[in-house]
Amino acid sequence: MEPLEAELSRARELAVDDLADAIEAMGFECTRCGGCCTGYAPDEPGGAPAGEGADDVDTDCHGGDGDDAGAREPHTATVFPDEVREVAAAAEERSGESYDWRDVARPMPFGLSETDEGEPTGETFEWALATDDCGDCAFYEEADGQGACTVHDSRPLICRTYPFSVALDGTSQPMGEAVDAEGIVRAHECEGLGRDISREDAEALAAALKERAVRELEEAIGVRDNYDPSAAERADGDVVVFDSEGPKEADGTPVDGN
Repeated sequence: MEPLEAELSRARELAVDDLADAIEAMGFECTRCGGCCTGYAPDEPGGAPAGEGADDVDTDCHGGDGDDAGAREPHTATVFPDEVREVAAAAEERSGESYDWRDVARPMPFGLSETDEGEPTGETFEWALATDDCGDCAFYEEADGQGACTVHDSRPLICRTYPFSVALDGTSQPMGEAVDAEGIVRAHECEGLGRDISREDAEALAAALKERAVRELEEAIGVRDNYDPSAAERADGDVVVFDSEGPKEADGTPVDGN
């Protein structure tokens, strides 16, 4: 059995009760601080390495004074192709406006380089949620000091399960080192950790965590099986994103010939 298929088998066999036990032991309650939805400085918990974000973001946001323009990095959260469409549909229903692929997702910046004109170029293997000028998730808003997701019921699995992940090869891990661990479950920086959580909520979070692990491995296998090294030569743009559905342009359209 191939390594990814072996990990997928492990993910499918994960016991939700065991994952819920681990989550209960560490404790969690969302405080709506917005820390997992907003841009950050590279040295902040969960921050991307300096220079590895997409475009520089406005440091006047979130109390910044703008003196270190370009230092902040945009929020980076992986999103599956079908989740892009689900978020777009939810955003359209809420706003009554049309949303296309690039309103929801951007090529994952890690691994891309820049042209002489400063434009991204190269290949990447994931999509990240779109961000605004502050580097915040495009679907994040604040009111009275509390954060909210405008597509909360349709938010991607990585958002549903933060700050937790499972330690399986081939699964995505949030930026930054884990700050706590219980068995196979890892907890990442979040002010909501250590708070009481009901068994019902722990089980719901555990079920989503298992689903995410399975989906991430299925996606990785799909990317591997659909990888086409000649796609870059046929692409109209400078960036090609390989996902489980095949190679795509930066705007989500399939590369011609796929």
